Amino acid sequence: MNFDSPLIEGRLIRRYKRFLADIELPGGEIITAHTANTGAMTGCNEPGSRVWLSRSDNPKRKYAFTWELVEVAPGISCGINTLMSNKLVHEAINSGSINELLGYQEICTEIRYGQENSRIDLLLEPGPASNKPRCYVEVKNVTLVENGIGFFPDAVSKRGAKHLRELMGVAQQGDRAIIFYCIQRHDCKEVRPADHVDKVYGETLREAMSAGVEALAYRFNVSPLGISVAGKVPVVCR
Repeated sequence: MNFDSPLIEGRLIRRYKRFLADIELPGGEIITAHTANTGAMTGCNEPGSRVWLSRSDNPKRKYAFTWELVEVAPGISCGINTLMSNKLVHEAINSGSINELLGYQEICTEIRYGQENSRIDLLLEPGPASNKPRCYVEVKNVTLVENGIGFFPDAVSKRGAKHLRELMGVAQQGDRAIIFYCIQRHDCKEVRPADHVDKVYGETLREAMSAGVEALAYRFNVSPLGISVAGKVPVVCR
């Protein structure tokens, strides 16, 4: 996936109120950008970091800029916009880059399901002549990586545990249920539940996998020009 227009580079001053960040542009102008990430962004919000922004021409938006990428280490960029992860996974499935999700005819988005009033990120529908079950895919964006190990979540996530419970219900009904970890950085070798951050989420993930929920994780190459699939990594639950 290529960005619609070139991203704008800047330097992070601070992230605050969860959804806002002050950023200094190369000419010295300081702007406020929208931050589409509800997590703690551990390791991704250090003041002085190089960041890249997209700009919207929509006059109805309060903040024209959106924070998209941050350089977490020399040569390693990370995508922090969680809204991008669904688009990336959708595109990767369509292009045939996700071997486990080949052979579906249609991808629907934001479909209501479950007992807790949820919306599934992606619902894969088989063709009418297929004997495949429907496939429910819940996408999570991974930004926290330490020593090559990706952790999710990076903050307590009751919503994340809720989605796992909903996926367990899907599996019990005979459809496929997938928790998909989209790692928007290339330096990740495996993904683990962040038990040190949210013990309940880790316990729920293990329960879900025992109940038939499939856990997939793919890392992506990230640059100011675009984002592309880099490959699958294992999900490790010890």
